[in-house]
Amino acid sequence: NPPPSLSPLCPLLLLPCPFQDSPSQLPAPRNPKVHLYNAEQVLTWEPGSLSNDTRPVVYQVQYKYFSGSRWYDANDLGVNCMNLTKPECNFTPSSLSTGFPPHFNISLRVRAKLEDLVSPWLTVPWFLSCWNVTIGPPENIWVTPGEASLIIRFSSPFDIPPNLGYFQYYVHYWEKAGIQKVKGPFKSNSIVLDGLRPLREYCLQVKAHLFRTSCNTSRPGHLSNITCYETMMDATTKLQQVIVIAVGVFLSLAALAGACFFLVLRYKGLVKYWFHSPPSIPSQIEEYLKDPSQPILEALDKDTSPTDDAWDSVSVVSFPEKEQEDVPQSTLTQNSDAVC
Repeated sequence: NPPPSLSPLCPLLLLPCPFQDSPSQLPAPRNPKVHLYNAEQVLTWEPGSLSNDTRPVVYQVQYKYFSGSRWYDANDLGVNCMNLTKPECNFTPSSLSTGFPPHFNISLRVRAKLEDLVSPWLTVPWFLSCWNVTIGPPENIWVTPGEASLIIRFSSPFDIPPNLGYFQYYVHYWEKAGIQKVKGPFKSNSIVLDGLRPLREYCLQVKAHLFRTSCNTSRPGHLSNITCYETMMDATTKLQQVIVIAVGVFLSLAALAGACFFLVLRYKGLVKYWFHSPPSIPSQIEEYLKDPSQPILEALDKDTSPTDDAWDSVSVVSFPEKEQEDVPQSTLTQNSDAVC
């Protein structure tokens, strides 16, 4: 197709601007945007306004390199951007060996098609993935609290061949309501933040830096969301805690024992009264309370009536001393038995 008539260069983009479409010409797409985020490469645009035509419009996308003059269909990259029904073309590579080379200047253009009608091409400004890509934060961040430390594991924002570049990582951390510190760079996806205070809450963010060896460039990434974790106690803190608990328990028991001893001395009479066993009800009264119809009272009267004790009359016989001496010993014994 022959190129459309062009006006002088646009002042902002320094690109040829097409003249205003005539009423019989299909309007070109508008407001192109190239989205370069991590490995994503997406071109979007706004459809040209049609009057009252309800027939479906499709779009075609082409690309070329800065060093060349030939335009190629996007299908050559393994991307289907022919006869698109949506105003979007996704150039995201499906593998590490596909997609646009990151160190190549790329230009894109898009046009609309409606049966036999085609619109003028809308050319997108040049972009270079090495310089224009936006690096997101590391993904799948997993933090495990340790003894006065935090163990951080994560994955890189996207995969990159080792011969094209690598990532370095930085950790921004601070004790809650404290001063922020930065630790790094790290090349590993597992970082240990040690030297922290035990049993303290720390907040952190992780950031990735992309170094492109093919472009000799460095692109800082975005910080991850703020997350906070509490460190665990170390061995020294555990020992101190055990000693403090043991001393506290001992002092508490000693204070309790002293208080009990003081109360016993202070209220000794009351304590004896409290612990004195109450009097028990006699078994006869208890049986009567259980069954008043039983003749318990009469039995009690009989039981409590005094028994007739056997009394012996005793006569005291006195003898003169001489006669008493002459009395036989047997007689005295018999008298003693009689008295008893």
